[in-house]
Amino acid sequence: MSERKKLAGKRVAALVADGFEQIELTVPMKALRAAGARVDVVSLRRGKVRGMNLHEPGARVRVDRTIDEVDPAEYDALLLPGGFINPDLLRQSEAARQLARAFDDLRKPIATLCHGPWLLASAGLLGGRQLASWPGIRDDVVHAGGVWRDEEVVRDGNWVSSRGPQDLPAFVREMLDLFAEPAPIHAAASPLAAQSAPARTSPPLAALSATAFLPRPPTARRLLSGAATALAVGGLALFALRRASA
Repeated sequence: MSERKKLAGKRVAALVADGFEQIELTVPMKALRAAGARVDVVSLRRGKVRGMNLHEPGARVRVDRTIDEVDPAEYDALLLPGGFINPDLLRQSEAARQLARAFDDLRKPIATLCHGPWLLASAGLLGGRQLASWPGIRDDVVHAGGVWRDEEVVRDGNWVSSRGPQDLPAFVREMLDLFAEPAPIHAAASPLAAQSAPARTSPPLAALSATAFLPRPPTARRLLSGAATALAVGGLALFALRRASA
């Protein structure tokens, strides 16, 4: 089979919620479809979910199926993009946690990067597993029993993981290879590490300085934000007055 169609006939569930890092979904999804896979966007609700470009709102993506409509037996692999908001919402969903556990119980391929492993941590799956993630959640990985590696891509059995958008070329390459393998996948493909890599001494420069170069929000958005703040402050003041007069 040609490299271009190495995933022909494969079905992939891309699990995301509002706030997913846009490039971490769109780039892998395009690569998967180019390789012949069918990719369904799965989420907590119907309609469209909003992507993010770091701190700025991005494009919306249409949801193909909600989590309760998904049978893991019908899919060959699971993709878990990151972002600051998306995995935080997913990890609070028991349905999302159960879905991640189901894929792992069947030893089907799981690919994740950035903050995506938050869901795996909350699903109780990190014990003894090696993975990469956004450096900011290194301690979350370690405290959940995982071995954190500061590398562009890490393969551990049926998992492949990367630190973030900067590692996408390596992540996509290894993801395609992993998703081409038939499940169940048991053996670890990388040597065991004795301990996690040390914590970073500072955040990645790109993330640290990104907001300084973001454009000023449109006037409408500034007015909306100001109105929301005024309503919140007014509500708190009214609550305090009512408490004082009670």
